[in-house]
Amino acid sequence: MSELRRDELSGRWVLIAPGRAARPKTFAKAADTPAVRPACPFCPGHEHETPPEVERRGEGAPDRPGWRVRVVPNLYPIVVGADGAGGAHEVVIFTPDHERSFGFLSDDEAVEAVTVLRDRVRHHLGEGCAYVQAAVNHGSGAGASIEHPHAQVIALDFVPPAVSAALDRVASAGDDLVAAAAAAAPDRGVAVVEGPAPAWCPEAASAPYEMRVAHRSTRARFDEATDAEVAVVARALRTAVARLTAVVGDAAYNLVVHTAPPGPAGFFHWYVEVQPRLTVPAGFELGTGVDVNVVAPAEAAAQLRDADLT
Repeated sequence: MSELRRDELSGRWVLIAPGRAARPKTFAKAADTPAVRPACPFCPGHEHETPPEVERRGEGAPDRPGWRVRVVPNLYPIVVGADGAGGAHEVVIFTPDHERSFGFLSDDEAVEAVTVLRDRVRHHLGEGCAYVQAAVNHGSGAGASIEHPHAQVIALDFVPPAVSAALDRVASAGDDLVAAAAAAAPDRGVAVVEGPAPAWCPEAASAPYEMRVAHRSTRARFDEATDAEVAVVARALRTAVARLTAVVGDAAYNLVVHTAPPGPAGFFHWYVEVQPRLTVPAGFELGTGVDVNVVAPAEAAAQLRDADLT
């Protein structure tokens, strides 16, 4: 039995259709790891292959090994030099270790990585940018072209339409939709991680094992989050991604920070979306704008809660 649901936060319509999972080849197969790994410009010793760094955490001289987190301009920026869309595009390299993606970082490493993301968003807003998007693309199926764990920070001189629409939806609701969903998650069977920064599967999740992570505070902007708030969100996010990997393997996923731009934000509440890329949108989704999720959110949450992280 399928069920049509609407996600009030994103505005998406979703068909929860567990029966579709019985189809052969429901999930996309992960790409095979090459027998010989190509040289990686984000690995220590290859600092000369990136533009000069703009920030680093750790020891050593600029553009030399010894760093723990490193920030460099993107060699292939989306917005720099774009007609009608100025800004900046940076890469935040999470760790010197090529093999350890975000879910395999230690809690301290995850906290440092997310703190640097916040600081770069804060920096660009302080420079006068209208909006800054922070995101992680893990795996080629999620848009990554380099395997080494990293994030993108894209500063824009305009507020994207999707962000304006999100502000309008929250204003129309007249409520903090993120806080309400987080509070209701345990009773509805969709909680994944408890604590001051819970993680949960949205009841109208658009994809299998989709999650959201947010601090229980009501802050609207990521760049204004305190160090303590960032730390608990980072630890919860790392745990959520580790649980995802334990359940589905090293699948592609996106981590997207949803934050309000400077200015009045009403009940907007910043949060991080975990979007696994396990299925491929087909003609129905493209033609109707209605997503199809073949794993019921409560079932996905139960599997994620029970995941063995040892």
